[in-house]
Amino acid sequence: MENKMFCYQCQETAGCTGCTVSGVCGKKPEVALMQDLLIYVTKGLSAVTTQLRKEGKAVSEEVNHLVSVNLFATITNANFDREVMVKRITQTIEQKEMLLSQVENKAVLPKAASWNSDESAYETKAKLVGILATKDEDIRSLRELIIYGIKGLAAYTKHANALMKDDLELDAFMQEALAKTLDDSLSVDDLIALTLETGKYGVQGMADLDEANTSAYGHPELTTVDIGVRSNPGILISGHDLKDLEQLLEQTKGTGVDVYTHSEMLAGHYYPFFKKYDHFAGNYGNAWWKQKEEFESFNGPILMTTNCIVPPKDSYKDRLWTTGAAGFPGCGHIDAPYGQVKDFTPIIEQAKKCQPPKEIESGSIVGGFAHEQVFALADKVVDAVKSGAIKKFVVMAGCDGRQKSRSYYTEFAEKLPKDAVILTAGCAKYKYNKLDLGDIGGIPRVLDAGQCNDSYSLALIALKLKEVFGLDDINDLPIVYNIAWYEQKAVIVLLALLYLGVKNIHLGPTLPAFLSENVAKVLVENFGIAGIGTVEDDLKLFFGEE
Repeated sequence: MENKMFCYQCQETAGCTGCTVSGVCGKKPEVALMQDLLIYVTKGLSAVTTQLRKEGKAVSEEVNHLVSVNLFATITNANFDREVMVKRITQTIEQKEMLLSQVENKAVLPKAASWNSDESAYETKAKLVGILATKDEDIRSLRELIIYGIKGLAAYTKHANALMKDDLELDAFMQEALAKTLDDSLSVDDLIALTLETGKYGVQGMADLDEANTSAYGHPELTTVDIGVRSNPGILISGHDLKDLEQLLEQTKGTGVDVYTHSEMLAGHYYPFFKKYDHFAGNYGNAWWKQKEEFESFNGPILMTTNCIVPPKDSYKDRLWTTGAAGFPGCGHIDAPYGQVKDFTPIIEQAKKCQPPKEIESGSIVGGFAHEQVFALADKVVDAVKSGAIKKFVVMAGCDGRQKSRSYYTEFAEKLPKDAVILTAGCAKYKYNKLDLGDIGGIPRVLDAGQCNDSYSLALIALKLKEVFGLDDINDLPIVYNIAWYEQKAVIVLLALLYLGVKNIHLGPTLPAFLSENVAKVLVENFGIAGIGTVEDDLKLFFGEE
């Protein structure tokens, strides 16, 4: 355990093996260590809550929320602030100690449940409980796969919680699964089963969030979104949390400040609720990784509601604000307890003093093809498939990223047969959503369902098509899966698809570094998981010789 840091949870991890000096994401070793310890004490707390439930005792929503935010804060690009991690560790230990006193059978609890110390021991302990503390490579691989899936699931849970939707069954599973990653008696087969069970709850978590979002804001609908700028000062809101978007729009009414979305917040434009705000101007920029240039040119303040922060340049650091689980040292942070309104006045006042955004592109993009909108077009889609106008659907959901190899997805979209339609969700769409790919009989060739969690819509669409065409197996549909991944929310989407029985998913631009050779072999043999090749080879594989 000599390494000061070891992290391999995201696709851009150094050398596709692991970051050991500093994170490619910008995370520093001292932050990585505290994140490792935060996960460890959260597992300890989860072991306690799991035992309490077995003994018939209730666990509060406050504790469930604490676990979710702890996990969310450690997702790639979410929070870079060591002091925040330290505070959360202390808070988690205090909460665990309170609950531990209520446990009747303490003998069954793991060591993590009893560990208790003050901040002076945090760094020493962190070096002992990181990823590499699990010596067996396959056990380590599966534990991390489960933990990363649960981290992604925690992000979706937190968004649903913000809309006052809680799922106690889901919270109990997440905590039980975390506790099981401490259990050395579990075999590889046990952990594979737990991995698939995580996928099952991933489907449930995305369904919960879908219901929370659509109950509050209506079902996404076909929408044209402006990508130019107006003449007023603006606030740019990025991330995924629609409750933050609602509160910001409400508080900026009549102030002379426009609100623009960035990256995955683009999907906010698709919900009917938000269309009543005439100062909801449009979408600015592209995927998260271009933010250093685009945040500079935006001129106004930026609100990061979730992960996908790139360490900011000094030129705009004073305009970068965070909320929720997100954080960066030296940047302003605004928050409020669950169910209470956040006060975004400091951001609004700052915006009034800023120049309007500099235009970096013009025109518009079309989206809003979540499940209800596609179901409304079902007859047209089915007719197009039956007539042969649409030969195949290609699911190209997932994440975008910095690596030049990701140009593969732009080229792949450009070279797709003209009778193929792309189904997408997440920020992967920015690789092709501004291309002129046309339509098929009025059906756009890029159907954007929304955010990464809206991959749930893509699953529902696939299940609906299976039903319409009377198929027994979802894999008999004319759908291929060529998914880009970056971080832990993509992991839970993958596990959810595997649970639903989807096979032969191609994952790129590289396979996860946290998959050991044997675990990767299991995924290949049982589910047909594969990487990507060249655009030409993959087009031949998916579509045959043209």
